[in-house]
Amino acid sequence: MTDIRTFRIGAIPGDGVGAEVVAAGRRVLDALASDSGGRFGFDWQEFPWGSDFHARTGRMMDEDGLDRIRDLDALYFGAVGWPTVPDHVSLWGLRLRICQSFDQWANVRPVTFLPGVTSPLRKADHTELDWVVVRENSEGEYAGLGGRNLSARGRGGEVAVQSALFTEVGCERIIRFAFDLARTRTRKKVSSVTKSNAQQYGMVLWDDVFARVAADYPDVEHESVLVDAMSAKFVLKPEDLSVVVASNLNADILSDLGSALAGSLGLAASANLNPERRFPSMFEPVHGSAPDIAGQGVCNPIGAVGSAALMLEHLGLSDEAARIHRSIEATTGQGVLTRDVGGTAGTEEVTRALIDNLGA
Repeated sequence: MTDIRTFRIGAIPGDGVGAEVVAAGRRVLDALASDSGGRFGFDWQEFPWGSDFHARTGRMMDEDGLDRIRDLDALYFGAVGWPTVPDHVSLWGLRLRICQSFDQWANVRPVTFLPGVTSPLRKADHTELDWVVVRENSEGEYAGLGGRNLSARGRGGEVAVQSALFTEVGCERIIRFAFDLARTRTRKKVSSVTKSNAQQYGMVLWDDVFARVAADYPDVEHESVLVDAMSAKFVLKPEDLSVVVASNLNADILSDLGSALAGSLGLAASANLNPERRFPSMFEPVHGSAPDIAGQGVCNPIGAVGSAALMLEHLGLSDEAARIHRSIEATTGQGVLTRDVGGTAGTEEVTRALIDNLGA
């Protein structure tokens, strides 16, 4: 009998419903491990970082926090944000600090339409829809370059500058990642999102790099679409989408639109990848901390459990990831749904159903 393969996972529940969905995802993962016949297991290391930590220490994470998680196999993140901490402080103090420090430059957000979940798109009733948004996750509009100045002028005189950063290296690596991903899909197509008619420097560089990279993939369809037109395409012609690659801000917005079209942000999974594996990658649902329902036991754990499946794929456990995906489909197909997707089930009921359906 081979030795058990133990993965060291850093759990960072964060704020609000993050604690609830991370706990649910851990239960599903531990159930998979216990059913593996000793092939693998998880060594969970939990870090109590977030807005409560900030209230006690003035920081969103320990000063040496990055060093403490640097050598882990992966990070499992819940959510960040709470009314007591300004959003830019909580985001930059924890999630973005991890993403940028660990060069997690590829953010992958699948848009998945599940059985039993009603989509606001009438087309979803009779058309197979399935696409993925690939988000540049290290620069672009979220590079954090700029500042606020001239406040000494008095009220109304301050100036803020927020600069977007586009580098040829940053553009090429995310665009090439998108083409490589497209080669693994049934529809081999990449749609680039741009706004080069109005942003004549950074987005023109993006367009130039996209055209150059596309020439290396003659087997993959490609198109370049302005972001406003792509927003319309998500609604009017989503069956034409497979892999959508976009800058940090544009992909952030479009991926949320895609999740809403699939039924709820509570269903949406994501992966923040360092593809070179120099640092741990981080996996998280995209729904946020939801202070209005935190602690009520009604939040949707499917986004977090789907993120756990992405983590398993990253760790080389593709069969187990597929089991989670089938379990999610079986659970929603049975009508075990939280209220954000029209059901009455609570977090605990959905989590139990997900575990029960792992054999589906």
